[in-house]
Amino acid sequence: MSLVNGFEPVAALLARGVTEHAFPGACAEVGRRTGALWRHATGAKTYDPYDDHIAEDTIFDLASITKPIATATLAMRAVDDAVLALDEPVSGRLREWRGRDREAVTVRDLLSHCSGLPAYLPFFRDHTGRVEFEPAICRIPLEYEPRSRSIYSDLGFMLLGFILEDARTPAGASGRLEPAASLAAQFRRVASFVSTDPLTFNPPRTWRLRTAPTEFDAWRGRTLVGEVHDENAWALGGAAGHAGLFGTAAAVGAFARAVLRTLAGDRILADPGTLREFAARRIDIPGSSRALGWDTMLPTSSCGTRLSSTAIGHTGFTGTSLWIDAERDLYAVLLTNRVHPTRENTRIGAIRRAFHDAVVDSVS
Repeated sequence: MSLVNGFEPVAALLARGVTEHAFPGACAEVGRRTGALWRHATGAKTYDPYDDHIAEDTIFDLASITKPIATATLAMRAVDDAVLALDEPVSGRLREWRGRDREAVTVRDLLSHCSGLPAYLPFFRDHTGRVEFEPAICRIPLEYEPRSRSIYSDLGFMLLGFILEDARTPAGASGRLEPAASLAAQFRRVASFVSTDPLTFNPPRTWRLRTAPTEFDAWRGRTLVGEVHDENAWALGGAAGHAGLFGTAAAVGAFARAVLRTLAGDRILADPGTLREFAARRIDIPGSSRALGWDTMLPTSSCGTRLSSTAIGHTGFTGTSLWIDAERDLYAVLLTNRVHPTRENTRIGAIRRAFHDAVVDSVS
């Protein structure tokens, strides 16, 4: 996609990010619900000057933007199909979730990161697969009283992934219920009508030449290319409620347009009312900016200072982000592999905030 007049400062900012080693390379897309306005790739897959350049069709490990794109979307559809209720107790879905401190925790609480679960634990060191992860997460002590605060938790979204895999959906005119498919298979059906560009869990090996590498992982003994960076997601088979999606900027942009169109009244991802509920910040949780599966705009957040107060978005640990502003009819996708060669590189923070401010300036 050619550079549209007005976006030159955004392109220059991303080029500066490469020069300053905030990330080896990046691909960005900006658009409205009717289509993309601008897409731009810069830098290379690694800091090796002879390595391949990032292209518009480069595939990135999307990391935690899996949460809103896959898990929250599948949860919305399950709510619309009446096979999941936001305010039902988690204990009714997961038999190991027991205890007086947990009995009032709901699916809504998992989606908005206020269940009491800690942020992260390295279960991959001792556990493999759902059969070991689920009871381990369900039995760990809660870190705080549910709904008294919000702590961003991968663990809660792992449980959501398990719950969605167990959901049962109506089958045809008979009204019988059939078991849902795996999380990856459920999302594959959604992705197939959202975008023709790559957007999937566990990408095939044939995509690796198009994929930006992430980190050298000492646990696995290799640099990761086309293999999920998050260790817990890897131990869960590469597809989990908190991480695992891979995709291009164009594919994430197509998803963003589907969000904008749904919020505007078209039933694409879910019933528009359901998405509006998922996109609303939970005002009953002290100090929280979280909606259901999404974060919301704060002047101190990754989206900079100029998006509307109702904007929703999310970041990913590998250096990815998606922000959507329905009031402005605007979305911004930024995909990088900032964790290459090491996750200790945190320079992306300032670049990401400046990127979103520059995008708003370019479309104003």
